[in-house]
Amino acid sequence: MDAVQKDHWYFVVLIFLPFLKVAVQQNEVVTVRLEEGMVLDCLCPWEGNLSLVSWTRIPDKNPVAIFHPDLGLAFSHQYLGRVEFLKTTPMDGSISIRNVTHQDIGTYSCSVQTFPRGPWTRNIQVEDLDEPPKESQEEHEVGVDSPTPEVIVADVELVAVQNNNITITCNHTHNGTVYQSMLERMPYHQLWSIIGVCKQVEGDLVSEDYSDRGQVICEDSLDVQLHLTGVVQDDGGLYRCTFNTDLGMQTSTVLLTVVTQGWFSLSIYMMCIYTLAGTTGIILFAFFLTFAIRQNRRRKKKNWREEYRVKLQPAQRQKWRQWQRQ
Repeated sequence: MDAVQKDHWYFVVLIFLPFLKVAVQQNEVVTVRLEEGMVLDCLCPWEGNLSLVSWTRIPDKNPVAIFHPDLGLAFSHQYLGRVEFLKTTPMDGSISIRNVTHQDIGTYSCSVQTFPRGPWTRNIQVEDLDEPPKESQEEHEVGVDSPTPEVIVADVELVAVQNNNITITCNHTHNGTVYQSMLERMPYHQLWSIIGVCKQVEGDLVSEDYSDRGQVICEDSLDVQLHLTGVVQDDGGLYRCTFNTDLGMQTSTVLLTVVTQGWFSLSIYMMCIYTLAGTTGIILFAFFLTFAIRQNRRRKKKNWREEYRVKLQPAQRQKWRQWQRQ
């Protein structure tokens, strides 16, 4: 019973975390050099009990990582396997990031929830303090093309009519044991953001819903669903489900396209055209085949009559002609 109440309390805290009034905030923004294994310090200056550490990217508040002393860790997909909580002291929420790229440049916000003094936050600016290599500048001057962005191919494509309801479902397809499932969303031409996490903690199902649209539903098998009510255009985009299992990581991607009422899909239109053309072709083929068979039968019948007429005696041939005239 205590575990259930603790999970419920954690769930409520995660939902209202963005709206909590910050009691103490370090006004000075610390600058950190972009480098491999860079450390983002977030050490609460007072003593107490740490209840939650949350890292986000600002100003969009895209989640990076969450640490809870009892419920464990949760990471955004793009930081999974790259972020590590250092935990050098009981009040330390610092992290290190490896396999860094220029996409990691920006402002990070660390929020430490403590008892009894409340929350403490700190902002850290990650910048590339090194000058670009001369080779890169020369390549840019001669007009070398920039790397092609990653092309994401959806495993499932869904079409939803605006103002209708739809459920996006992710099911793992292997027989391994699932420890955690994570649902992310990437609106068109934007970054991935976590909208839901499902996991087992001490035998209990824990559901974390970060979505501001719809409802994230976790099943006992850790399959995850997102139910959207009154779909709008902004709901369109890519949705990705990541399953952490004993057999490795499995990812499933869903592309949701939102259309207006009365919309007629080009693919459906082309399918109708192809179906009509195929049906017409079959009918014409059957017509010409029937016509050819009939012509062949008439030709054979005519040849048989000619052969029979030649074989007749003169007297019988006269009777044959009279019979044909009748």
